[in-house]
Amino acid sequence: MSDAAPAYKRVLLKLSGEALMGDGEYGIEPDVIHRLAGEIKELADANVQVAIVLGGGNIFRGAGLAQGGMDRVTGDHMGMLATVINALALQDAVEKQGLYARVMSAVRINQVCEDYIRRRAVRHLEKGRIVIFAAGTGNPFFTTDSAASLRAVEINADLMLKATKVDGVYSDDPVKNPDAERYSFLTYDEVLDRRLMVMDQTAVVLCRDHRMPLRVFDMGMPKGMKKIIVDGDEGIGTQIGFED
Repeated sequence: MSDAAPAYKRVLLKLSGEALMGDGEYGIEPDVIHRLAGEIKELADANVQVAIVLGGGNIFRGAGLAQGGMDRVTGDHMGMLATVINALALQDAVEKQGLYARVMSAVRINQVCEDYIRRRAVRHLEKGRIVIFAAGTGNPFFTTDSAASLRAVEINADLMLKATKVDGVYSDDPVKNPDAERYSFLTYDEVLDRRLMVMDQTAVVLCRDHRMPLRVFDMGMPKGMKKIIVDGDEGIGTQIGFED
């Protein structure tokens, strides 16, 4: 364990399901999830309490099938189960790093993971366990981004990290527009007013109303999480918060 205090003691990391695919088109890429588990271990070794919310888009996206005619509630419930699959895979990878991990689901599925109970989740974190929140909020029509904001507020996280495939928030899609501007800092209201695609608006409003600091960063950046969370590097990604 590191003796130096990390810049942030308790964090919530939001990962999309697509982030687990690597270069594939479906499912979980073992190299990606093992690398992620290694980075989580670096945080745990630095005395950071780590909670994670995973999406399920690498396996199933409820909103997509709803557009194709499936009942939206049914589709969203299927998407919640996809996040449980991802959470169990990450739990296995984290435990292979020698850490203890707990999957807590917002829908009851007791034979494979725990129910989400806020006080129990906080206790797991205090004991140094990695806590992986699955099944979103347990309700249809709410994204896993909203679930991440909700869980970050509930566990009193010091920072919420949103992992993406680009190095922050841009004025436009940087893949399609090479002149797009990257922001180093934005207020929550700027994100909402400019309709920047950081997270869905429900998630952003929840962070704003509860003054939850948010950082958007490139998941592919080597040791990016450690630099932000442990070292307190403010030059990585886009910080979203309030003007001083």
